[in-house]
Amino acid sequence: MPRALPRLLTDGRALATLAVPLALTQLAQVAVTTTDTVMMGLLGTEALAAGGLAMVIFNQLRTMGVGLVTAVGNQVAAADARGDSGELRDLVRASLLLATLAGAAGAVLMVGIGHAVAWLGQDPGVVEAAKPVIYAMAPGLLPCLWFQAIRQFTVGMNRPQALLRITLASIVVNIGLNWAFIHGVWIFPELGLPGIGLATSVVYTLTFLALYASARRDPGLAPLLSLAVWKTRPATLRRLTALGGPIAATYGSEAGFFSVVALLAGSFGTAALAAHTAVNQLVYIVFQIAVGLSHAASLGVSRQLAVGDTPGALRLRNTALAWAAAVMAVVAVVYLTVPRLVLAPFLDAGDGDATGIAVHLLLVAAVLQFFDCTQNIGVGLLRGLDDTKGGFRLTLVGYWLVGLPAAALLGLTAGLGTTGIWLGLLIGLATTAVLLMRRFTRKVAATAVAAPAC
Repeated sequence: MPRALPRLLTDGRALATLAVPLALTQLAQVAVTTTDTVMMGLLGTEALAAGGLAMVIFNQLRTMGVGLVTAVGNQVAAADARGDSGELRDLVRASLLLATLAGAAGAVLMVGIGHAVAWLGQDPGVVEAAKPVIYAMAPGLLPCLWFQAIRQFTVGMNRPQALLRITLASIVVNIGLNWAFIHGVWIFPELGLPGIGLATSVVYTLTFLALYASARRDPGLAPLLSLAVWKTRPATLRRLTALGGPIAATYGSEAGFFSVVALLAGSFGTAALAAHTAVNQLVYIVFQIAVGLSHAASLGVSRQLAVGDTPGALRLRNTALAWAAAVMAVVAVVYLTVPRLVLAPFLDAGDGDATGIAVHLLLVAAVLQFFDCTQNIGVGLLRGLDDTKGGFRLTLVGYWLVGLPAAALLGLTAGLGTTGIWLGLLIGLATTAVLLMRRFTRKVAATAVAAPAC
């Protein structure tokens, strides 16, 4: 036991070296959507519900698109280690082509879903108010995914420095454009709520251009940054699609689960959907810490197993979970002690119905976030074992076969309303976390047994 603490601290520092920069970049990115949510709330409860509905659809498709290009970073790193500049150029071209195809398809699909949600029990007034926001946000999927493709390229080449600076700057730009488009400041038209959607598309375009320009100024990156997507080798595009497909499916499974939960919450009325949107955004912010830990743990497991250190891989799992538990405990204390203060930036203080529902949801969220963080780390750990398909299958079980029926049963059948929906969400995430961790432990144990025979 005396040796365990120093080992935990050493492993923790090593994990934090990777996880903290990644988490900060993720938090900076989510700050853009957070400012959108806050400014929607300033326009009223119905605006928050409508804008939240548009954001749910956008985030579902954006998340899956990001998953498609996530594997690019690993491929770039491997090609760079081999010194294969030709493959690096082709990877850049293929990733941009894949991002273009996914972004265009996602934009069309987003508009279609925006019309279809009217058949899913949503308030007609909210749906009509959401449509202009959807139309304005949909084109932003293209530059958003182009940005992600260039991001994976720069990270794979060990040059991620510009990412955090550009993302932080985008927060300020987003706030300014939101205000300008909402109120018609200076030369900008007065668009109201749809202005937030347009600002989002403009900000994604500007961040892509900024990251591309930064890479162009780097003498090590510029010669490899080819935009000639028509020269992409079909085999490279197929390889990236095959690698990214399971990751996109995993991301999509989780995002889809949250999207359906949002639709269930919306069936209880505008106040319920507004409360769900506010609390879901809070959970999403904290989730970025889990994303940083997950990516760092994934890379660490790959390194440990590459040198045959299976005990090190298990220690890394324990370290990641310990850090996650510590952070989530602090967050839970804040939720439980000052819930109305936490909700104040998102909800109109005069809307007692939405605030009352949201306070109850925060009680559930205080526990839910432990499991949400754990299951995301579990997906990352399995990715470190190259087991992306297994992670996807387990999320299907946890979210859709356990979580969604539990949400419907508790929220609709048992009459617990939006709180019941969130209890079902908690059950689904807890089930997923247990399944993922069990699979990781068993696969690492199998690797340890097989190692002596190699």
